[in-house]
Amino acid sequence: MVTALVSFERLFEVLDIVPMLEEDPDALDIPRGGVSIELEGVDFSYPSAEEVSLASLESVAVLESGQATQVLHDVSFRVEPGQMVALVGPSGAGKTTISSLVPRLYDVTAGSLKLNGIDVRHVTMQSIRDVVGVVTQDPYLFHDTLRANLMYARPEASEAEVLAALDHAQIGHLVAELPDGLDTVVGERGYRLSGGEKQRVALARLMLKAPDVVVLDEATAHLDSESEAAVQRALRETLSGRTSLVIAHRLSTVREADELLVIDDGRIVERGTHADLLAHNGLYAELYHTQFADQEVSGPDSPTA
Repeated sequence: MVTALVSFERLFEVLDIVPMLEEDPDALDIPRGGVSIELEGVDFSYPSAEEVSLASLESVAVLESGQATQVLHDVSFRVEPGQMVALVGPSGAGKTTISSLVPRLYDVTAGSLKLNGIDVRHVTMQSIRDVVGVVTQDPYLFHDTLRANLMYARPEASEAEVLAALDHAQIGHLVAELPDGLDTVVGERGYRLSGGEKQRVALARLMLKAPDVVVLDEATAHLDSESEAAVQRALRETLSGRTSLVIAHRLSTVREADELLVIDDGRIVERGTHADLLAHNGLYAELYHTQFADQEVSGPDSPTA
């Protein structure tokens, strides 16, 4: 509902399954350029079933009762303009929840989340759409042409700009080889493309939008080695000069982050650089060594690399 780079806005309009967030009548626009992200004392609980139920089902559905479970506890960190901060940790720790708060898919339960020093609850929705771009592990593509899927991010973009974005995303050569080029229909959810191709199209859409803040949620998950290498090249292009919050299970992809935040049970339990966290020999080191336990020590992704 908050970013034009993924399908949240359109899907939420159709399904109407998330709480409608109120916009401050005196809301401000976020100044463009370098944008910081700051979470201060953030607690969060997902809305209860009663808060998100469809009106048409209320008469027949039996909704669960009880208090919502708190999933984030006193989370505080800051990402400076142009920095890359990575969220790592076990599945279900709260990483995706944190990333969902940045484009204001939900509001914090307590504390605050600020973009360029302005609480997102006091920022216009359009400004958040303009500033924040999101790519997930399963990017949504509409049953339409490549051109339409890309220009969804920026309808006024020229064809030259679209082609340049595809080249930067390492997929321009593939599109050029298609009989219909940009007018190729990708199919519902992009089923005519491979996982790696879909990811690169999503990254091209992100580059076309050119947001100041990039949120990547497992953008290289479930890709084969060749596709991951191409997506990683595209990511380096995408993140250059932008403020980025990156979630990754493949720890080799975030070793160069300015800071890594280790999330466990909704809390930040460790923070630092890759080298710092390995030396600390805590949860991050355990996850890292476990992930590469079956690889040769001399390999590029080995714990000693």
